[in-house]
Amino acid sequence: MKKWFILFSGLVLAMTILNGCKPAVKESPLIPRQVLFGNPDRASLQISPDGRYLSFLAPVDNVLNVWVAPVEAPEKAEPVTQDKNRGIRVYFWAHTNEHIIYAQDLGGDENWQIHVVNITTREDKNLTPFEEIPGPDGKPLTQPDGRPLRPQAQIQAVSHKFANEIMIGLNNRNQQFHDLYRVNILTGELKLIQKNDAFMGFQVDDEYSLRFAAQMTPDGGMALFQPDGRGGWKPFDTVPMEDLMTTNPVEFDKTGEILYMIDSRGRNTAALLAVNLKTGEKKVIFEDPRADVSGLMMHPTEKTVEAAAVEYLRTEWTILDEAVRADLDYLKTVSDGDVNITGRTLDDRLWTVAYTVDNGPVRYYLYDRSQKKASFLFTNRKALEGLTLARMHPVVIKSRDGLNLVSYLSLPPWTDPDNDGRPNKPLPMVLWVHGGPWARDSWGYDSVHQWLANRGYAVLSVNYRGSTGFGKDFINAGNLEWAGKMHEDLIDAVNWAVDNRIADPKKVAIAGGSYGGYATLVGLTFTPEVFACGVDIVGPSNLRTLLETIPPYWKPLMDMWATRVGDPRTEEGRKFLDSRSPLTYVDRIVRPLLIGQGANDPRVKQSESDQIVKAMEERKIPVTYVLYPDEGHGFARPENRMSFFAVSELFLARYLGGRAQEIGDDFRGSSIQVPHGVENLPGLSEALKKLELEAQK
Repeated sequence: MKKWFILFSGLVLAMTILNGCKPAVKESPLIPRQVLFGNPDRASLQISPDGRYLSFLAPVDNVLNVWVAPVEAPEKAEPVTQDKNRGIRVYFWAHTNEHIIYAQDLGGDENWQIHVVNITTREDKNLTPFEEIPGPDGKPLTQPDGRPLRPQAQIQAVSHKFANEIMIGLNNRNQQFHDLYRVNILTGELKLIQKNDAFMGFQVDDEYSLRFAAQMTPDGGMALFQPDGRGGWKPFDTVPMEDLMTTNPVEFDKTGEILYMIDSRGRNTAALLAVNLKTGEKKVIFEDPRADVSGLMMHPTEKTVEAAAVEYLRTEWTILDEAVRADLDYLKTVSDGDVNITGRTLDDRLWTVAYTVDNGPVRYYLYDRSQKKASFLFTNRKALEGLTLARMHPVVIKSRDGLNLVSYLSLPPWTDPDNDGRPNKPLPMVLWVHGGPWARDSWGYDSVHQWLANRGYAVLSVNYRGSTGFGKDFINAGNLEWAGKMHEDLIDAVNWAVDNRIADPKKVAIAGGSYGGYATLVGLTFTPEVFACGVDIVGPSNLRTLLETIPPYWKPLMDMWATRVGDPRTEEGRKFLDSRSPLTYVDRIVRPLLIGQGANDPRVKQSESDQIVKAMEERKIPVTYVLYPDEGHGFARPENRMSFFAVSELFLARYLGGRAQEIGDDFRGSSIQVPHGVENLPGLSEALKKLELEAQK
């Protein structure tokens, strides 16, 4: 019997090899959307400058707030902020060691206000409580819908030398430009440092001295100026258009005489340079021919550069200061994943450290340099622990004109049991396109990739030309190529997936947010037969109206938009923009479309979605339109994220045939509205009625 079993097993193995198949593996259970898209348990770990406290974001009644704990007792953490609506996403410690500073907007409008909260008394002070910007006639400026245009505050600088003060930019006088203020966080007093009617940004040092100002040039480049000592400005340097996105000042050394810059002038990938401001000498500290310098590790008070990072397939750190070599070598042994230092004390004794993997939660540690010991604190999503999650495979795809497109592929684990990045048969696939477009996809845990892979789809994210991190030539290859070669890169990636038996050519969807939403609309209009369906999240449908309605503080950057997207100020430019706009070709849409939009989006106005939905409605082309009255450029509230992905899941299951979790209670607490196309998705009407009944209780 044993001999017969061995022979039979050998026959099965031989047949498996001959047929090119992988052994069957049981499908993973459905992972609830709450696990993937709900609030993290804890995130954004930081440490106070004096090392007495740890802080992190965690929910209070399902709203993210800042929690603080004694460093020796993380389990005693308590919430110190009291946000009850959108949740806090950006915060940091003041150098008083008694205050947390955070930013909050209103319904996603990105008009940030800066708050400071005392961690002991819980007193919350709004440092920028301005609600209006006066126009030339003294009356408040208004938005197209009649609401007042709210000012936007920006954090300019925080210095350990001035514990009670920070520097901010504020456009409450001129909507297009941010004046520079020094703010006392204890009293709320604002002191005007620089009135601004010309510059798109400033650089200050740790003494809060104004060192440089930047201004857009007509060709889409940048001119840097420095104070002339008489209250004016004198030229310092010029950055050509082709180097704009890969060249910028970063930080000064301790003396203030050395400027560290990321600089691509005279090279392709951006290098780290040290510029002697007295002699003008420039010294290359670090560069990598594959990718731009993407991160620096700098001593908190000595201002020495200790390590530099580049990100090609994954993030790689190169040590530049031997003082931290033993620390970084040790941290590599503590846990799997890419290491990220999230906080450091001023004396540099304690670090907070995060480890990122592609198939599990982020693991947070407290590292004591004096003892060379890292202590585990928590993961960001405990419910992910122990689940069978997809791996993210870096792949490099060749474009039709020879560019290397760094991409990331995730597969349902049961279709790829040996983790070689090839499924046992072609799968329905979602091409998930990143926004920006001047951004990039990266390796690591990705909730969208995990969700789609768990539902049975291959997921492919492509760094198409115009994406950042791969050198200026790659970025500039995307100039004036929206819906042109940038889209061809996406099509080339789909063809690669089909040719490699990853994707079923009849079941490929395109989806994404912002530029990714635009790419979705382009996919359904410029290449209408390639994709089975599309999911557009806050994507522009008309490039001309997009650029005519950008936020006022983006208007000083119009020359950049003109050289890289198209110029809405000229007749020729407007015709070009129309020719690259999906709205122009709405008649070509023959595949199902789902659109998600935030009503308060300051970048891609609601009108961008409204106008293409209206055009499709007039032509009787089916479309489902989901709108959130309390969201902006994306969906920040977890209730809204959950509801949109529940709708998306039904949509993809209907048109691609993947698995789907029922909507269930995933609309609860959401502001979801579906002004058009409810009837296109079975179960959607019932879920909306259930939500309405719950709201009436």
